[in-house]
Amino acid sequence: MPHFHVPLVDVDKVRCVIRNIVRDWATEGQKERDQCYKPILEELVRHFPERSKESPPTCLVPGAGLGRLALEISCLGFISQGNEFSYYMMICSSFILNQTQDVGEWTIHPWIHSNCNSLSDADQVRAVSIPDIHPASAGITEGFSMCGGDFVEVYNDPSQVGAWDAVVTCFFLDTAHNIVEYIEIISKILKDGGVWINLGPLLYHFADMYGQEDEMSVELCLEDVKRVALHHGFQLEIEKTIETTYTTNPRAMMQNHYFSALWTMRKKPLVATGTQESMDE
Repeated sequence: MPHFHVPLVDVDKVRCVIRNIVRDWATEGQKERDQCYKPILEELVRHFPERSKESPPTCLVPGAGLGRLALEISCLGFISQGNEFSYYMMICSSFILNQTQDVGEWTIHPWIHSNCNSLSDADQVRAVSIPDIHPASAGITEGFSMCGGDFVEVYNDPSQVGAWDAVVTCFFLDTAHNIVEYIEIISKILKDGGVWINLGPLLYHFADMYGQEDEMSVELCLEDVKRVALHHGFQLEIEKTIETTYTTNPRAMMQNHYFSALWTMRKKPLVATGTQESMDE
């Protein structure tokens, strides 16, 4: 029998995907989804109360992970597209979205490799059934899609300029090598008057990789992130702090909590001459 060596980095990515399955597609993840997704969905409904089937508003979800938030947005009557860079996430989301035949069809043991902070053996080896809903029967619109690829490479394209009514970022901004570049692209792809809804912390993913080739990391505080957004034509409408978790084992002895920033910003329309006058008022 051949022996295959799996690098530890790939093992960690698989474990991450399994934790995200619980977050997005298990009943056990409902509390975390309510913390993170519900405020976003409420903001979308508030800003787009009229969603006609003939001309539904469009919403992009970068960093869509396993697709649950993008699906929930689609079910509200939006043309919703999730964008995800990780092929691990894309393969898993494709399986759940396209191959699932019934609720609770699959059983996983997501915490079996978590040897720390377990209350009991039973907690560590407990089973979790997925998915908690049948995706194909959830009420998604015809325009629902998932797009694989790097956000900067895919959406920093002339065809994407002014293409979206809304952009939703959830635990995504801090995945950037350069957060300023993310904000610039979000501004470009939104229509004039479009809204950007964000929720998440600033746990910059590349902050500890200094010196590694091609692993630059621009790390701004929240105040400076908002200042950059205002410079790129956004107007802050709503700002809150919401306590959330992320792929947390709800029965573990250790719980990591974030005080996540939630905001809604609107892209101010340019004046007809194309100058910055209206943005600087």
